[in-house]
Amino acid sequence: MSQPKTYSEAIDEIRSRLDILDAVQSRVVLKKRGANYWGCCPFHNEKTPSFCVNPQKGIFKCFGCGEGGDAITFLMKINNQSFSDVIKDLAMQFGIELPKSHSDNQKYTEEKQQIKDLLEKSCEYYHNNLLTLPEAKGALEYLEKRGITRDIIDEYKLGYSKKGYTELQNEFKAIFTPTIFEKAGLTVQTEKGDNIDRFRHRIMIPIKDETNTVIAFGARAIEANQNPKYLNSPDTVLYNKSRTLYGINAAKDSMIKEDYVVIMEGYFDVISAQAAGLKNAVASCGTALTVDHVRLIAKYSKSRRIYLAFDTDSAGLKATQRSTDVIKEAFTGLGNIKMFDRSYSSLSEDKYTCEIRVIAPFDSKDPDEYIREYGIDAYKKYINQAPLLLDFEIEQQLKNYKSDFSPTDKLALVKKIMPLIEEIPNNIVQNEYIKLVSDRINIDEKALIREVNRSKSLQNTIETSYSGIVTKSSNFCEKAQKNLLSLFLADVNKNNINYLSENIKNVKFIDKNLIIIKEAIDKIACQVNNEVEKIIQSLYNQFAEDNELKDIITDLIYIADSFKGLSDNDFKAAVRENKAKIEQYHTDCEKKELASKYKNLNDDDVESMQFQMQLREKIKNKQTIGE
Repeated sequence: MSQPKTYSEAIDEIRSRLDILDAVQSRVVLKKRGANYWGCCPFHNEKTPSFCVNPQKGIFKCFGCGEGGDAITFLMKINNQSFSDVIKDLAMQFGIELPKSHSDNQKYTEEKQQIKDLLEKSCEYYHNNLLTLPEAKGALEYLEKRGITRDIIDEYKLGYSKKGYTELQNEFKAIFTPTIFEKAGLTVQTEKGDNIDRFRHRIMIPIKDETNTVIAFGARAIEANQNPKYLNSPDTVLYNKSRTLYGINAAKDSMIKEDYVVIMEGYFDVISAQAAGLKNAVASCGTALTVDHVRLIAKYSKSRRIYLAFDTDSAGLKATQRSTDVIKEAFTGLGNIKMFDRSYSSLSEDKYTCEIRVIAPFDSKDPDEYIREYGIDAYKKYINQAPLLLDFEIEQQLKNYKSDFSPTDKLALVKKIMPLIEEIPNNIVQNEYIKLVSDRINIDEKALIREVNRSKSLQNTIETSYSGIVTKSSNFCEKAQKNLLSLFLADVNKNNINYLSENIKNVKFIDKNLIIIKEAIDKIACQVNNEVEKIIQSLYNQFAEDNELKDIITDLIYIADSFKGLSDNDFKAAVRENKAKIEQYHTDCEKKELASKYKNLNDDDVESMQFQMQLREKIKNKQTIGE
């Protein structure tokens, strides 16, 4: 390996050796078109290439799903690694020795490793407790009732935490400091300031990440009066429950092979399913499904086939609805959710990027109960027959229909079903469902069609009216802010950058992320003598582990291409024009505020009347400025 250097210099050398085409072409087939290379995006399902690589700038951008960044960002996203882990791998690949003297990074890395070691040792400790301690008898009996055998206990490293308040700390206090216990989420501080073990007299369920590393625990109560029933680790440097799926370590290979995932509610649902042979089952860790969970799933299922296997009681149905809302949000902009099982290949509207189905056994048992009673083969039949989300949601409403329903009852039921039908983007498919519903509840099909069309028309009118009022001004302002920042990254005369810096010094940006980037550029531009490549590199370095800011920086680089080759006069005109749009936005906001104050004044109050005159004059002046 080469001689050690500062951490920043090591990263710079890694970046200089890392070719983005080499990094991307190992995962994506690219074809050259002009100065750029194009291929199908690896981060979402598509047939028409919208994934672009610009080797000159060293960045990629998908114009379908919005993912973008530099070569290191690509490796982070495609391998689901942190920035530091990617840097370590590349350092090994290029023979670059990372400095041990980089104190902050070194301290963080060492502390993180200690937390990993403590969690691993705690897992073994809890597991041994379950198998050897007399006081763990109740835990073993509970597991036996749930059909958890000794082989399953060993495979999933299930354990038991003792009743005492400092048992775990006493076991490992000679190796780890109280700070490490706390940062691992294994202790909690009392009101008196004492540190006690977080988990006591509970069945311990290790939670592992994709690399099979223990990162947290779920803990199940043993006694009937023990609350809460499930206690989970808090978020730590290793564990974020909003981004972690229980069972992903064992499920990921099967998810790739089978090209679908089954999302369940509880730890034991997943354990029973995986132990019985349904390896591609996962669960969220004591929290509702999140967009990050869905993105993690999408990484392993190209067709994004998601089966929801929650309980079918009222709470389970609510969880199903919450999860489908999250899934729809995660796939916004990528395409439609599949809504019909027949093939209408000639209809472009029926293309989809996500397929959601709901597994609902006839006797309302949860997956764990059903698999134990009827076996995995019977459960897999329900998977094969699972209805699409839309069919499930409509059927949940239709089963409430009774033959003696009055016209008012039918209307109330239709109002619950209509929002589901209105979501269907294809008219042919939509009419099929209208026919189905009208037949089932014995109402006129044409009347239902008219009602659906009237509702859609009204909704479109409302959305159009409000979007013009709410977003027009702010959208112009956001674009103007981005344009000004992208001018820093355009290939232009360095003197123009000085002009830009001076002229936007006092411009009030409104987007918090763009404010952060603006402040960073202000500092960096001077340090690197306004050299565009160095500004870009420094920005990526500074925000290496902030994906949101890196995505914005990538957008700014692509916007900068539209300003390439501007003359000095045109460059200055672009600065003035975009600066004026931001100032106009603030003027519009102030006009609205003044108008609101004027409207709420009391006409009978003399002082208020005087203030009205002053406000009228101000509003008039503001309107003049805005014209």
